[in-house]
Amino acid sequence: MSPLKIIRRDAETGPVLEVVGDLDFVHAPELREHISRLVVPPGRRLVLDLAGLEFCDSSGITALIAAHSHAQAARAEVVLVAVPANTRRILHMVGLDQIFTLHPDSDPATRS
Repeated sequence: MSPLKIIRRDAETGPVLEVVGDLDFVHAPELREHISRLVVPPGRRLVLDLAGLEFCDSSGITALIAAHSHAQAARAEVVLVAVPANTRRILHMVGLDQIFTLHPDSDPATRS
């Protein structure tokens, strides 16, 4: 089990969170808490960069859904970038690839 590391940076479109490690039952609450404290201005974008994600279980998927809800409540959007193939497959299987915007890398997601 890899510890979760969340690295925040700002882009012209809004906050970017790089999620590194395991997003599982043990670590997903940490991401949910981090996102709940995050201010995403209306019309802006929260980018979750998952390039460093090593594992994601149902708790991790729930944390991603919570990020989506948080952004919607702020009238903003969430974009997932560099989603690992196994996580992308899960998102597709449960239809969440229709809810989230997915990009192969952060460049297009962090530009206006």
